Amino acid sequence: MSKLTKRQKVIKELFTEKKDYELKEAVSILKKVPEVKFDQTVEVAMKLDLEQSSNPIRGTVSMPHGTGKKVSIAVFCKGDYEKQAKDAGADFVGSDDLMKKVAGGWCDFDVAVTTPDLMRDLAKLGKVLGPRGLMPNPKSGTVTTDITKAIEELRSGKIEYRMDKQSGVKAPVGKLSFTENALIENINCFINAVMGSTLKLQKIQHVKSIAISSTMGPGIKLDKNQFRQN
Repeated sequence: MSKLTKRQKVIKELFTEKKDYELKEAVSILKKVPEVKFDQTVEVAMKLDLEQSSNPIRGTVSMPHGTGKKVSIAVFCKGDYEKQAKDAGADFVGSDDLMKKVAGGWCDFDVAVTTPDLMRDLAKLGKVLGPRGLMPNPKSGTVTTDITKAIEELRSGKIEYRMDKQSGVKAPVGKLSFTENALIENINCFINAVMGSTLKLQKIQHVKSIAISSTMGPGIKLDKNQFRQN
């Protein structure tokens, strides 16, 4: 059996793996974990008691304090929309040239935004964009004629979430350098958004578990009852 490192020993003494914690205490524990050389991302992972086929959970939510991550945005558009996208600060802007690049396998961006007139052409890239979760969608606000608004929302902390094949939903909700209150507000915002996305999730029994973690830190289980919907 391998020996625990000094860092692992400290982590083990900070919390009990099988215990469910109140959110404030769990965030406090994450903040006490020995630091590493980069600002870690804090993530929420929810395990739901739902079937994906009959209960597709998907939506967007804006983090009150942002995510702490610089989002790389590609905008597929033509004409006047190109200037609008560039002025709003999009990282990549174009139409046929940009789509040709993506068709070749290039996907060095975090979010794709497009205007409705190009959606049919962009759909041909579904095999490239789909598996990476990059396909624009009207429900998430990434298929729009208001390019400026879409980019501003993404820059300010708007994230998209969706349930995976294992009935899990997870998302980054901030950086470990955030204050405890900022992390608590972001986490509450995300969990409430997911639970409010369908009537079934307003019954706590349909949530199997909720946990928070940092990139190099432990996963800490939360007492799900504190998130009961009114």
